[in-house]
Amino acid sequence: MPSLALSAAALTLCANAALAQYPDRPVRIVVGFSPGGPTDVVARAFAAYAAQALGQSFVVENKPGANTILAAEAVAKAAPDGYTLLVGATNHTMIPALYSSRVKFDALRSFTPVCAIAVSPTVLVVGPALPVKTLDAFLARVRAEPGRITYATPGTGSSGHFATAQFLNLTKTSMNHIPYKGASQAVADLMGGQVDSSLATLGSVLPQVESGKLTALAVAAPQRLPQLPQVPTFDEAGVHGYTADAWYGVLAPAGLPQDVRSKLEQVARDFARAPATAKSLDALGMQARQTCGNDFNAQLASEIDANRKLAENLGLKAD
Repeated sequence: MPSLALSAAALTLCANAALAQYPDRPVRIVVGFSPGGPTDVVARAFAAYAAQALGQSFVVENKPGANTILAAEAVAKAAPDGYTLLVGATNHTMIPALYSSRVKFDALRSFTPVCAIAVSPTVLVVGPALPVKTLDAFLARVRAEPGRITYATPGTGSSGHFATAQFLNLTKTSMNHIPYKGASQAVADLMGGQVDSSLATLGSVLPQVESGKLTALAVAAPQRLPQLPQVPTFDEAGVHGYTADAWYGVLAPAGLPQDVRSKLEQVARDFARAPATAKSLDALGMQARQTCGNDFNAQLASEIDANRKLAENLGLKAD
């Protein structure tokens, strides 16, 4: 019996030592979108910061498809040791409302929420295929051609899809949804004239708006944005009560050891607080955010419930 007790103590010491050394090998960060989109940009910025802070490689792996279900499923199935992470976005809380029969994980219980680390407001933009300059002119075209004007999103069930569904419901209009597998492809086709419009996260379209390749008509925020001071809010432009934003955050498989969770949470908080992060995110139309631990978990639970009700009310389903 004494030998067994000594063995158990030795195993405990080894486990504690392993936790203390985390990470002692490269960490994989899975992103459910193609390279170049806002989620990917945030993931790579966080990976670079975490690698410097913890002295180990954090490698971003893009796994697009099925509205990020493939990426989330891969992380949900991974060992809860902190070596596989998910950088997800707002659409993570929309998956249960749309894919109830297809999803093999629970958007809340299959994950350990670490921190939301960035947020981006939503902006209505049009490309060369729809040369209007104001929200009034846009709505006039949409109403004149119900169901014909197209809008691009990063995918069915994405934050852009839900944001547009809310907008159409509020304005009593209809448009033609063109889903993509990520923001970068949607924006490319918008600039190329293949689609007419998009309610996109500011982070995915700010450079194109600043260069004049896309026209911003209104921002879904309580006040005008410092990056686009000339663009009115939806409220100012006549569509009252419409706001929308998107968060980007770090999640791990359920069962993540508390020591590892605490270490990752501290890195995420430090990343969000860093002046360099604020500067780089601001240039991309985003703001740093540090909603962590139980607060992040509560936010996810609240959004999952709200989005399920919204999907039911608007008849949104992707199964």
